[in-house]
Amino acid sequence: MNKASFLKTLFLACILLMPASSFSSATEGHETEPTHSEEFSSNDYISHHLVFNSEAVFSGEENRFWTLHLDSLFYSVFMALLFCTSFYFAARKATIKPPSGWLGFVELVVVLVDEQVKDTYHGTSKLIAPLALTIFCWVFLMNFMDLIPVDLLPWAGSLVGIEYMRVVPSADLNITFGLSLTVFLLIIYFSIKIKGLRGFAKELAFQPFGKWMLPFNLLLKLIEEIAKPLSLGLRLFGNLYAGELIFLIIALFTIRAATEQFVIADSGYMIMQFLLGLVWALFHLVIILLQAFIFMMLTVVYLSMAHEEH
Repeated sequence: MNKASFLKTLFLACILLMPASSFSSATEGHETEPTHSEEFSSNDYISHHLVFNSEAVFSGEENRFWTLHLDSLFYSVFMALLFCTSFYFAARKATIKPPSGWLGFVELVVVLVDEQVKDTYHGTSKLIAPLALTIFCWVFLMNFMDLIPVDLLPWAGSLVGIEYMRVVPSADLNITFGLSLTVFLLIIYFSIKIKGLRGFAKELAFQPFGKWMLPFNLLLKLIEEIAKPLSLGLRLFGNLYAGELIFLIIALFTIRAATEQFVIADSGYMIMQFLLGLVWALFHLVIILLQAFIFMMLTVVYLSMAHEEH
């Protein structure tokens, strides 16, 4: 078991087991009043935070078709605009002088991504480096939303009548699969562009067992190609969804503060929540950076493979 899995399991075990006994002892002697679980249970709290603010494009009395997650769309587009705007103004300030501040940071990211692309990609397309930079920064910014306190933006949304809000776009399968399917289409595009339609068809039909095993070749190639967007989308979604759940579970330590049952003894849980939240936030910062880098590198590797003749 790697360190990430071990820490996640440890946090889940500690947080799930401790509040059950402590909350029951804190409410002992107050049988006439509603218990904490009756008034606002942990399951209700977590379930509420995992509901998307959705809208059906086509809806009827009996069915809903093509449901849009408005919160995921809003925050993903907002992060894209933030990335484009900030890098655009940094590029306008670029000079021959040594950069500093924000401009220096942007140049550092651009050089880092460019070096990775040069080492990995063996084609000649000028699209790959800007694409890799966009993927890395955009995915990182969407992942970074997971570090915002879980109740902050939903509470702000409730003030204007928004009942449900999820603020981490990369914890939504629709977003992660949207990104991975776009990469998949680019793989198909570059394969046909470099090898031609005939060459691409020959690769599908005759590799790896030759023309006499055509059905098996097609089946294996189909599984191989489908596995690429699946692995990209599910890996990003799984890590960010797990991180979001752990932040929600840590928030359960001070859920009593939102009710009238909060007592001075519960201040210990506030300290525990702060320490656990801080440790997990620092660890999760590494995870969100690593997931953005992995998504970018796998995209570059897959596009490089599309240029290779088999």
